[in-house]
Amino acid sequence: MALVAAVALSACSRPAPPEEPVRSVKLMTVGVGALQAQVEYAGEVRARVESRLGFRVAGKLVKRHVEVGQRVKPGQLLAELDPQDYQLAVEAARAQVASATTQRDLAAADFKRYQALREQNFISGAELERREASLKAAQATLDQARAQLASQGNQTSYTRLVADGAGVVTAVDTEIGQVVAAGAPVVRVALDGPRDVVFAVPEDKVALVAAGQEVRVRGWTATDTQTGRVREVAASADPATRTYQVKVAIEGASPALGSTVTVVPQALSHAGLAAIKLPTTALRQEGSGTAVWLYDAASGTVRSQPVQIATADGNEAVVAAGLQPGQQVVAAGVHVLSPGQKVVPYQPRNASAPTAAPAQTAVQPAVPASGASAAVVK
Repeated sequence: MALVAAVALSACSRPAPPEEPVRSVKLMTVGVGALQAQVEYAGEVRARVESRLGFRVAGKLVKRHVEVGQRVKPGQLLAELDPQDYQLAVEAARAQVASATTQRDLAAADFKRYQALREQNFISGAELERREASLKAAQATLDQARAQLASQGNQTSYTRLVADGAGVVTAVDTEIGQVVAAGAPVVRVALDGPRDVVFAVPEDKVALVAAGQEVRVRGWTATDTQTGRVREVAASADPATRTYQVKVAIEGASPALGSTVTVVPQALSHAGLAAIKLPTTALRQEGSGTAVWLYDAASGTVRSQPVQIATADGNEAVVAAGLQPGQQVVAAGVHVLSPGQKVVPYQPRNASAPTAAPAQTAVQPAVPASGASAAVVK
């Protein structure tokens, strides 16, 4: 009976849970390597001098002689306003000149006659002085009328818009029949000469850019690069984008006007700086931060290690703090591990069993000096 009871009790008890299998993980050795990524911006090639030409007088646009993309020469006619009102003003000014001339001639003849009478003592000196004053007033009126005629002549010539220099028309801001105000831009002309590359930098980078710094410029369809120098940095941010405009003077042959280029400011480049880099597969979210699994070769277990990520370098993350060269971290499968879990380094099937746990290297570091720590990239 006792034997039967023991067998019955053993049959009713729960079986012992199976032991958790030891997982195989891919390891990598933390090392210090050089950064490869560079800060690049998209820029546009523009003329250093771009004139926004407009009429010096107001009027109705009746003719336009150029289109966008057309080359122009110095003095070439670009557009015309209706000159009728200004021509009528010129005719009125001519009539005023004729009238003033007649009044001046009459005053001159009168003064000459009174001068002869004064020589014969038929009139007083005061009377002669009054005639002389009348002659001077008539001469001043004539001078004023002539100046008014010259001014009206200029106003008429201002109804013809001509190019100041040789260049290319980049924009036309008005159409035929439109009434334009004096000084309003009508045609924009990019003058021949030096070219600039214009790009924008954010507020946190503008303090690092200064006039005279070297910049690499590469066309989107070109493989070679050109060297440029920062010529101008905007003093205030654009009200819409909150970025600062930077102008770069290109050395040598300039790309085509209006083309898009890639700009690499050397002052903002981190290429060649030493830093610790990890693949993104080694990172995991822990609370509000980032962590990795550190491998302890002595116990064959893993533990969580918080890290601080500074930036990205291509497809890798740059670690600013939390790791030291020589440590081993899990490079893949981090989502299935737990603190203190036993693991074994992964070995390819065609590899012979090593005597010690091997590790793969994240980067090919140069041998650092003893006691050297990882560089922090900001």
